Amino acid sequence: MDFDYLWQGFGVALTWQNLLIGFIGCFIGTLVGALPAIGPINGIALLMPIAYSMGLPAESTMILLASVYCGAEYGGRISSILLNVPGDAGAVMTAMDGYPMAKQGRAGEALALSGIASFVGGIIGVIGLAFFAPVLSGLAIGFGPAEYFVLMVFAFATLGSMVGSQPVKTLIGCTLGLMLATVGLDATSGAYRFTFNEPELGDGIEFVTLVIGLFSISEAMLILEHQTKGVTVIRELGRMTAKFSDVMFSMGATIRGSIIGFIVGVLPGTGASVSSAVSYTTEKRFSDTEGTFGKGDVRGLAAPEAANNATAAGAFVPMLTLGVPGSGTTAVMLGALMLYNIQPGPMLLVERPEIVGGLVASLFVGNFILLALNLPLVNIFARVLTMPNWILVPGILVLSVIGVYSTHASVFAIYLMLAIGIAGWLLRKAGFDMAPIILGYVLGEVMEVNLRNALAISGGDVSILFQSKISLILWALAILVAFLPLILGWRAKRRAKLAAELPI
Repeated sequence: MDFDYLWQGFGVALTWQNLLIGFIGCFIGTLVGALPAIGPINGIALLMPIAYSMGLPAESTMILLASVYCGAEYGGRISSILLNVPGDAGAVMTAMDGYPMAKQGRAGEALALSGIASFVGGIIGVIGLAFFAPVLSGLAIGFGPAEYFVLMVFAFATLGSMVGSQPVKTLIGCTLGLMLATVGLDATSGAYRFTFNEPELGDGIEFVTLVIGLFSISEAMLILEHQTKGVTVIRELGRMTAKFSDVMFSMGATIRGSIIGFIVGVLPGTGASVSSAVSYTTEKRFSDTEGTFGKGDVRGLAAPEAANNATAAGAFVPMLTLGVPGSGTTAVMLGALMLYNIQPGPMLLVERPEIVGGLVASLFVGNFILLALNLPLVNIFARVLTMPNWILVPGILVLSVIGVYSTHASVFAIYLMLAIGIAGWLLRKAGFDMAPIILGYVLGEVMEVNLRNALAISGGDVSILFQSKISLILWALAILVAFLPLILGWRAKRRAKLAAELPI
């Protein structure tokens, strides 16, 4: 296997400028992750336009955003353990055993142990990324427009069945994203679509405006609406190092969680919330012989934390090699590449190896930076939890306006951002997740272009979408993924009904 791209990537990542950028990204990401409900998407959405307007090269921007992503996965455990309030969806399972440890006076041990598990998970995930990216990229070179279109269908099928507990709302969100992607000038016919005679919409809804509106503005409105009450911060952290015996006792759970996290992360549309839940439940079935999970078991803490960070690395595999985001966060990062007119896909490794290699190398280096930051400075990061909302919310709004205006230099873009933010706030109140909307928006343009190219090749014959073996395999996988959960749910209900009808 050719790893020349990786050695080139270390040459990019180890320059003093990119090391500094990686350090700043890790620090900001940890702070963002420590704030309850903010999460990596908001941090990346706010930093992306600023990095672009500063004129940073594409590889440096990706290193910054990837560092924020991984740092937020580290930081999310802090509020989970100290507040029992997850920093993001991926940290929900961390609170199951982390918070009981904190109430037992072992908060410092829990934070240190989770930092070590996160480091192991991150390193295993990066190693998997380094090996799988060239392999999958090589396989994907045989993809044509028809195969790419069917791949997008498969990605949407996985979203509907794997993201969240309400697949119908997930698919509605994807559809909204697809609709937003059609706004603007149609490159094929030259017609303006859904612009409502507004010239500023001729180029479509800009990605930065959409992301910041949906995530940052709506998040600020939710924070104002739901003031945190009755939450007690555990300030007595105790010893700030993990016991060697606890580290070794939980190492098996850490490695298993890392492997599960990476595999789940590679699947399009899953993410840390799925991987942490799968790793925790798997570990509980495998190891919880004494009923200690949920009561402060170090294995219940280590498994989901390792899975979170392995998933972050795994999610880059489909994004870089297929142009399909592995999570909502990588969808935003894919949009960042598009700002630089770079199309992720199988040729990215050949045409721009410094971007792929620099990203992989920076993730490897970033995990060491994060370990060095999180173990001695975790007490400082924990103080972020006391930040009052009267500082937090205006800060988010100011950065949002600066980010949009610095990218587009348009007052209309600011108004559009605010309108999208209000719509996102209403959708979130109705129980919709914002990630499927972004995924639908990002994949929509790629899906439409490839469908049109495929039909142009075939002279309008739709059978081209079913001719190749790759297309048929992807259609079969899409159908399987879409309907298997329904079949399994029907079988489970039938068995429960039959069991209830049996005579006692």
